Amino acid sequence: MVQINFLAILFAALVPLVMGFIWYNPKLFGNVWMRESGLTQEKMKSANMGVVFILSIILSILIGMFLQFVTIHQFGAVGMIGGDEKLAKPSYIAFMHDYGMAYRSFGHGALHSFMTGIFFVFPLIAINAMFERKSWKYVFINTGFWTITITIMGGIICGWYAMDGFNWVTQK
Repeated sequence: MVQINFLAILFAALVPLVMGFIWYNPKLFGNVWMRESGLTQEKMKSANMGVVFILSIILSILIGMFLQFVTIHQFGAVGMIGGDEKLAKPSYIAFMHDYGMAYRSFGHGALHSFMTGIFFVFPLIAINAMFERKSWKYVFINTGFWTITITIMGGIICGWYAMDGFNWVTQK
C-alpha cells in the first residue's frame, strides 16, 4: 500500500513561507507586488502575522496533501481497486511489487508539480486577476511564486517516500 509520509508533507508545507520571504522581499518582487495588489505598508503592518503564518501552514498542508496525488502515480493504482488492497486481484499485487516505487523522486515530483503550476495555478490566478482588474504583472508575480513553490513542494513529497529514503532522480 502507498504510505503517506506526513513528515514530508509537513516539511513541504514550510516551503511557501520560506519562498514568500524570498519572493516577496522588497529587493525582489515585494515592492512591485504591493503596488500591483493595491497594498500599503500600513495595511501590511495591520495584519496579525501569527494568525497569517499558522493559517498559511495549515493551508500549505492541504496543498501538500493534494500534491501527493499529482506526483505519486501509485495512488492511481490504489484508486483503481477502491482503496482496499485485501480486495485486489493478484495482478495488482504483482504490479505494485514491480512498480511500487517507480518514478518516486524529487525530479519527477517537481516535473508534475511544475506542470500543475502552468496548467492549473496560472489559469486560476489569471481568471481571478482579470475579474479583480489586476495587472498581468500581478498575475506573473503570483503565478511565478506558486509555480516555483509547488514545484519544490511536489519534489519533496514525491522524492521523500520513506523515513529512510529520498531520491533526487528516478532510478533506472
